[in-house]
Amino acid sequence: MHWAEFEVQAPELAQLGRKRFEQDQVLFLGTVRRDGSPRISVVEPDIANGRLYLGMIWRSYKALDLLRDPRCTVHALIHDRMASGGEFKLHGRALEINDLVERKIYRQALYKRIEWEPEEPNFHLFAIDIISAASFLTEEETRVLTLWRAGQPVRKFRDYADGRREEIT
Repeated sequence: MHWAEFEVQAPELAQLGRKRFEQDQVLFLGTVRRDGSPRISVVEPDIANGRLYLGMIWRSYKALDLLRDPRCTVHALIHDRMASGGEFKLHGRALEINDLVERKIYRQALYKRIEWEPEEPNFHLFAIDIISAASFLTEEETRVLTLWRAGQPVRKFRDYADGRREEIT
């Protein structure tokens, strides 16, 4: 599902994700290499046109990974070992965007953010088809885990230091 649909189905998670992406302007992207092993790369996200876009250098390894196998993980940066700002991640599939109108929308969003845009056709553009999302937030002595999967309701859990987990209703 596109970002706009995600915002409707899981607004609290989407708000946290948008805040983190806009604040950090980079995120970790997990892809699958040709040999099946994982690859972690850094990319810049842009949310525009109701989609989460990831632009990449032409023929970069991460782009080639996604062209071969679109499964991916998108993970916001963590700024300290306690993840005091929270942790946010998405799982999904990268959809290659070749439509020139949509690519122009992305380029305009990128220009608005950093006052630069790539020339056509010298870059790869992907939109993330979101399948699931999760966040961890530290609250006092506990961690609050929020989970969502497309087509299912958002679920929240509180994890305690002694190993207990309870669902928050």
